[in-house]
Amino acid sequence: DPKSSENALPYYSTGKRDDLMQARFLRAFRDAFDWSKPGYVAGLNPVSAVTGARMVDLDHIHTYCWDARPYPAFPNETSYWGDGENWALGHWVNGRLGSAGLDELVLRILLDGGFEDFDVSGLLGTVPGYVVDRVMSAREALQPLELAYFFDSVESGGRIVFRHRGASDSGRVIAADDLVEVRATDDLYELTRGQETELPASAKVRYISSEDDYRQAVAEARRLTGASGRVAQAELPIALDAPQAGGIAESWLYETWSARERAAFALPPSALALEPGDIVTLDVAGRPRALRITETSDHGARDIEAIGIDVNVYDQVAGAPRPAAAAPHVQSGSPAVHFLDLPVWNVEATAEAGYVAALQKPWPGSVAVYRSPGVTGFQLKALATAPATMGTTLDTLLAGPEARFDRRARVRVRLTQGQLTSCDALALFGGANMAAIRNGAGAWEIIQFQNAVLTDVLTYELSGLLRGQFGTEGAMATVAAGAPFVLLDGAIAQVPLALGDVKLPFNWRVGPGNRDIGDASYVTTAHTFSGNGLRPLSPVHVRGVRASGDLTIAWKRRTRVGGDSWEASDVPLGEEAERYEVDILDGATVKRTVSVSSPSAVYTTAQQTSDFGSAQASVSLKVYQTNASFGRGAGRAAIV
Repeated sequence: DPKSSENALPYYSTGKRDDLMQARFLRAFRDAFDWSKPGYVAGLNPVSAVTGARMVDLDHIHTYCWDARPYPAFPNETSYWGDGENWALGHWVNGRLGSAGLDELVLRILLDGGFEDFDVSGLLGTVPGYVVDRVMSAREALQPLELAYFFDSVESGGRIVFRHRGASDSGRVIAADDLVEVRATDDLYELTRGQETELPASAKVRYISSEDDYRQAVAEARRLTGASGRVAQAELPIALDAPQAGGIAESWLYETWSARERAAFALPPSALALEPGDIVTLDVAGRPRALRITETSDHGARDIEAIGIDVNVYDQVAGAPRPAAAAPHVQSGSPAVHFLDLPVWNVEATAEAGYVAALQKPWPGSVAVYRSPGVTGFQLKALATAPATMGTTLDTLLAGPEARFDRRARVRVRLTQGQLTSCDALALFGGANMAAIRNGAGAWEIIQFQNAVLTDVLTYELSGLLRGQFGTEGAMATVAAGAPFVLLDGAIAQVPLALGDVKLPFNWRVGPGNRDIGDASYVTTAHTFSGNGLRPLSPVHVRGVRASGDLTIAWKRRTRVGGDSWEASDVPLGEEAERYEVDILDGATVKRTVSVSSPSAVYTTAQQTSDFGSAQASVSLKVYQTNASFGRGAGRAAIV
């Protein structure tokens, strides 16, 4: 405990205490190993006078900080920590001080088994964890390690020596002239090759998963070709991660296939230096073969038995890591949700559908949207599978021009999470950088922005705006700061609606998709989708021509369906029939409504006299396109 004593050795370091912790650690460490104090012999590099133990040179003392981030949230949550992918490279000490070197583990097993004369210096590797769960001999305890780390135990020079397979290459080439004929009736050498059907097509290794609460796991390696259907299986009481276990399975499978060739021959007594585990090259019958000696016996001549080997199979390539399971989060609160009444803004949407944008931190994996006409009987209608990029505006946004860039307006947006980027004009015209802003009346205006400049943390200034996109010019009004902002991208979930559901009030329950609808994190809200995707767009270019007192009013039709072709002479009609209504206005009062089926109408002199008492020099009006499913669409006001 760093607070218990001024010279206590700290085992963690965070925040502003880093410098203090390091200073205390160095002072305490130097005091503990200061050989200039009584009890140490100076000048002996240095050696304790009491125990004879060699001390540590102060030039070799370094400090290391324990990473305080919680496991397994770190390293799995790479959305929070960008260096999580480096965890597998072994930089951090968290959770790894319990690992043992392979040589140390074999040493301990042999000592516990009563062995004294052996050599483990040739063993390399780290064992994350090893289980001895019953009484067993040292040989039984070593066998799983021999399989996993591919080493052999051999008698050499009167001791037990442990060597990795492929590490003891004698460099000796044995030709036919080097072989000894033991009996005249025997062949000089014998080569056998195992049948393919006797070899395994796959190798399965059961191990203890260090990534999954030490549960049983299986790694498998498989040959994609061959006639064999055999499976080799092994139980390893070793704690491994998936890439390590996958590498073991791969090496084991291909070692089995490389060892399908076996050789037996005899050498003269001068080959006494060769012993099991050594690699030799047998160059007979026109083809050299790399062999690992497995057994020797001496009766004048040396009888040798060996198997084929390919040292490259021991260069383990780690298997593909399994996707990290998301660390369990303690969910708190409810998701932030916006129901959006929007026209059809992407090709995948249906006209009568609504939209929902949801965000919760930490993200629960999905946000479920349930609907009911009452307070019970809710049914799942949509699932938001990605967090939306949402925020609020920081500046007042004035109404802008239609159908051209708004070069004047600039608005800052502060996001809750996510990011915005700039794009060129060509990408903008292709549908990039689309967003929705809600005005004070609750209507959503779709805008596009060409420039997004980061000005503060999660704060962007947007400029180069296209306003009132997809027929939302009616929602373009002066919007005060604090208006909701939603980026329209793939995170926006479509809420499917039947045509009869449009403009009907429903209750909606929204909450984390990994929880039951009755959970306290679910919120209930009422919302009526207006089916703006069905609303006809407003006409444009309203003109008036007077002839003999009659006023002929004409306009251009727009379409909400397939109007982007430059080849057609006119945009397609997106409705079941072409119908318009023209309101003649006296201020806010509608004096007359004229219904027509073509993009022009005549307001006669007699009608003008009836409405206003005389023919009018100018007339204020508003033109609507209509359809059977929505009714009147957006209106276009004009004075002609």
